[in-house]
Amino acid sequence: MTAVTGDPVDVLQTLFRSEQGGHEQVVLCQDRASGLKAVIALHSTALGPALGGTRFYPYASEAEAVADALNLARGMSYKNALAGLEHGGGKAVIIGDPELIKTEELLLAYGRFVASLGGRYVTACDVGTYVADMDVVARENRWTTGRSPENGGAGDSSVLTAYGVFQGMRASAQHLWGDPTLQGRKVGVAGVGKVGHHLVEHLLGDGAEVIVTDVREESVRRITDKFPQVTVALDTEALIRVPGLDIYAPCALGGALNDETVPVLTARVVCGAANNQLAHPGVEKDIADRGILYAPDYVVNAGGVIQVADELNGFDFDRCKAKASKIFDTTLAIFARAKEDGIPPAAAADRIAEQRMADARGARKAAPAAL
Repeated sequence: MTAVTGDPVDVLQTLFRSEQGGHEQVVLCQDRASGLKAVIALHSTALGPALGGTRFYPYASEAEAVADALNLARGMSYKNALAGLEHGGGKAVIIGDPELIKTEELLLAYGRFVASLGGRYVTACDVGTYVADMDVVARENRWTTGRSPENGGAGDSSVLTAYGVFQGMRASAQHLWGDPTLQGRKVGVAGVGKVGHHLVEHLLGDGAEVIVTDVREESVRRITDKFPQVTVALDTEALIRVPGLDIYAPCALGGALNDETVPVLTARVVCGAANNQLAHPGVEKDIADRGILYAPDYVVNAGGVIQVADELNGFDFDRCKAKASKIFDTTLAIFARAKEDGIPPAAAADRIAEQRMADARGARKAAPAAL
């Protein structure tokens, strides 16, 4: 999945020409009364309505916002395909600092833009938006998920996101060490917010030795108060250099795997919840060349999108957890495909997702037209 950058017009022209692009629709949204400026990008609806969250962020420019929406929408197509969902990929970004400009009026205006797409796009939470925000957005359309239980939703999706990452770790252990347990393994978790906190609980419950770090002292303190056996690293740079680290779990910002971090990683496996962990194309090969097993982020962190997709059908936690458990099998299948094709796991995951989308498009073309 190649990232796009640059002027919005250049970005869109490139995507129309590029095999890496192919976005179906990009909507620029503006409501002067509320101050809303947003971009909704639909990458693919081959598998069904595009599903992806709404990011609220103070982008440096409109060009940066457009590029981010395009990249995130494409990523959601791949994530939803490999999660086995009947959804394509889409994403929305609202431009601005949510601490300064987020209002009920703005969220309602955004909800009307989602409604204007007539169900081609289903939105949910992302960075800068929360369950309470989705409750507001849903007042203007019926294609909003990630809502509160009081309003028919499932609430916080971090529980199943962490559970899915844990299943990815178990699959990594099975592939590399022949046993799906993390008993006695040393695992470093960078970022112990909502998802990271739940992940630590899973790891300790499976007998792992856990080391954590986070830029927020309160997040670390919440972990150590509850689990005093957890070790704390000074920062992420120190964590990735810990001797004898078996698994590194990036669970904070994207770009964690880059030209500076990959050469000094001590871990045998990278498997975490953060989105867009590969800083640029080619990093996946650098990881593989070092003999490090990479579990693709958009595969193992799909528990959250599995939950919000299920909410559309009337949320059932046990049903969702059963679907998230399949991340274990999907991750193993990706490792097997990577070995068979002689390519890094990230490339193997892309191929499997692309094949599922292509098969869906083919089936749609072959289906008889409705009378």
